[in-house]
Amino acid sequence: MKKCIAAITALLLLSGCAGSGQDAKTGKEDAGSKHELKEVTVVLDWTPNTNHTGLYAAKEKGYFKEEGLDVEIIMPGEAGADQLTASGKADFGVSYQESITEARVQGVPLVSIAAVIQHNTSGFASPAEKNIKSPKDFEGKTYGGWGAPVEKSVIDSLMKKENANVDNVSIVNMGDADFFTAVKRDIDFAWIYYGWTGVEAELRGEKINMVYLTDYSEKLDYYTPVLATSEKMIADDPDTVKAFVKAAAKGYEFAIDQPGEAAEILLKNAPDLDSELVKKSQEWLSPRYQDDAARWGEQKLEVWENYADWMHENGLLDKELDAGKAFTNDFLPE
Repeated sequence: MKKCIAAITALLLLSGCAGSGQDAKTGKEDAGSKHELKEVTVVLDWTPNTNHTGLYAAKEKGYFKEEGLDVEIIMPGEAGADQLTASGKADFGVSYQESITEARVQGVPLVSIAAVIQHNTSGFASPAEKNIKSPKDFEGKTYGGWGAPVEKSVIDSLMKKENANVDNVSIVNMGDADFFTAVKRDIDFAWIYYGWTGVEAELRGEKINMVYLTDYSEKLDYYTPVLATSEKMIADDPDTVKAFVKAAAKGYEFAIDQPGEAAEILLKNAPDLDSELVKKSQEWLSPRYQDDAARWGEQKLEVWENYADWMHENGLLDKELDAGKAFTNDFLPE
């Protein structure tokens, strides 16, 4: 679910940034011409997908440019988005509440500046014929993951709700295999985001059962993914942070209102993606970006505290999180 790409690849610049930048009537340089824009980078967490549509829409529709920014969207490479963002090698990144929580407890100064999706849409998926309909059905089955301690803790937390024992689950690392390959080969269930892999299952005509984390624990309804930056960026250049978040918000609001056109924008910038999957995923995800929040990107202290408490209770954090410093709503547009 959180893997790195082998190489850092720069994507296309806005076509609107090219040209002379001169006003046709006055012959003077346009205030929005590219050489006057501030160059910033945002690094993705994974290959382009519908979690990222708002960023591509903000670039394609000129929202970043309107805020005085020339934004380059890049892939994470081996280092990963969090490391690149925290070190200042990227100005902004796509991250997750869970990884920022772990990072901050370890002294890494990452800050979440907007929630991309308001509620956790992830869960444990399995082919319908395996008859895994609730956490108690995990017993005697094989789970395929990526080898993080949090996986067993989450499975255990859900299973305890039904008096089931995680020790009766075989946990293996499924490597680079995708969900559909792995469940046909050697596993029974895996952790997925429904908005991508679940939608792909629909398109394949493969029926799956979902055990959503949020159906069993309020503390697991955390923000995933989020947009992040470093404490240094916030301290040294708050105007750029505000401009970036304002434009990104407009991009995601566009994707909420116009999912069809937003999907086309993503496909234009990532033409190797499956067109049907992108369009169907975007249709599913667009209403979930903001969901029941007053505005896109809004984050609540209780959500950060709940998940950090859960992590600490499950031995995943060495100390408690100062949740109020892990995120901010200060840069969201009113």
